[in-house]
Amino acid sequence: MRPDATALPKHVQTSEALIRDISAGRLRDGQKLPPEREMAAELGIAVGTLRKALGELQAKGLLDRIHGSGNYVRHKPEAAGLYAFFRLEQLDGGGLPTADLVSLDKLGKPADLPVFGRASDAFRMRRIRALSGVSVALEEIWLDGHWASEIDTKRLSESLYLFYRRSLGLWIARAEDRVGLADAPEWGHGLGVFDSKTVGHVERLSEIETGEVVEYSRTWFNTNRARYVARMK
Repeated sequence: MRPDATALPKHVQTSEALIRDISAGRLRDGQKLPPEREMAAELGIAVGTLRKALGELQAKGLLDRIHGSGNYVRHKPEAAGLYAFFRLEQLDGGGLPTADLVSLDKLGKPADLPVFGRASDAFRMRRIRALSGVSVALEEIWLDGHWASEIDTKRLSESLYLFYRRSLGLWIARAEDRVGLADAPEWGHGLGVFDSKTVGHVERLSEIETGEVVEYSRTWFNTNRARYVARMK
């Protein structure tokens, strides 16, 4: 795997991992977090980094920081993190998503893709997805070629929706998923993600605020390592 994807800052990774644990119920409403120095040591980060992460949770309404008492979780049915649209979790819930780019090419849209977007070509991004360091899925993302003349892999974020927003001015407002089973893709053989031929499969159409579909993606995931979760508000 090539380290093409730009990792999120450490405090953002920490806040996103905590958000997913809150959403999954691994951190309960009203639960008191460990003392900050103890928690930072457990996570392997500096205390200052942890405090920045906790500040982000507080700003999102997910944490009460009470002087002299400690930090207390506030649960929301769907926490608004960078990975609010990312539906894969570890089998026991949560898990920090990371991604390694396998390839990026601009190609004509193949016939097996649904009709979407304005251009006849698209950027195809293939990635390995991990949850808390364990490879769980392969992704193939097709971004309509109308929205960029080229994509610099050095500017890609592990959160593509964040990259779209910052670099292309595209805000993904809605996504439709179709979940089922499929054979693992041939291009993923030897990448260590799957231990069986039949795997979980998610097809997604992603829309911007106007309702225009700008991206189509398909994800194959190892059902022995991850599950697809959609929580209702």
